[in-house]
Amino acid sequence: MKIKKSVVLLSGGLDSSTVFAIAKSEGYEVYALSFDYNQRHRRELESAGMVASALGAKKHLVIRFDLREIGGSALTSDIELPKTPSSSIPVTYVPARNTIFLSFALGWAEVLEAEDIFIGANAIDYSGYPDCRPEYLRAFEEMANLATKITVEGKIKFTIRAPLISLKKSEIIRKGAQLGLDYSLTWSCYDPQPGPLQGSPAGIPCGRCDSCIFRAKGFREAGITDPLQKP
Repeated sequence: MKIKKSVVLLSGGLDSSTVFAIAKSEGYEVYALSFDYNQRHRRELESAGMVASALGAKKHLVIRFDLREIGGSALTSDIELPKTPSSSIPVTYVPARNTIFLSFALGWAEVLEAEDIFIGANAIDYSGYPDCRPEYLRAFEEMANLATKITVEGKIKFTIRAPLISLKKSEIIRKGAQLGLDYSLTWSCYDPQPGPLQGSPAGIPCGRCDSCIFRAKGFREAGITDPLQKP
């Protein structure tokens, strides 16, 4: 029987870790792909490593490059990180980030002959990033099948899988919990604060950035205690 392979974009966050658990539950051999792009919240990479190990990634690849050379985001420059909700696309948007990430994933998937690329994009409880929308993912999938040797030769057809795209954060958390995902391994905060956190690497969530707010709302609505929050 042919092994089902997938490339899963794994930031170490709540959404991408849940997507990893979903891919495993569907019988995929998972190749996890993370990025050290000199982001403000590089703490998430520790979580990515822990999740990849706990869920049994076939391989966990971390690609390094420096998006601070480009800047344009509060996550990759000295722009102040907002701690209040925004009605427009917030400054935590990183220019072309998902396009860059998916392009690396596509290259690796072509080499692996992995037809499915998983991403934790969500268009419900999210910050309004344009590269998290269904129409963007459909466009990237079309491009992927036009731009690669393996698809032009008719060997495989790529599918961009975004199983969380239309779920509320609470539904995502319940799904991960059902699959046995340990959310204490994950990280969401954009602005980690110094200090110990029991059972986790150093650093505590700020509790006030967009990502922390969406995470707290999700756990509250799911009726589940966030293991990263102090009792």
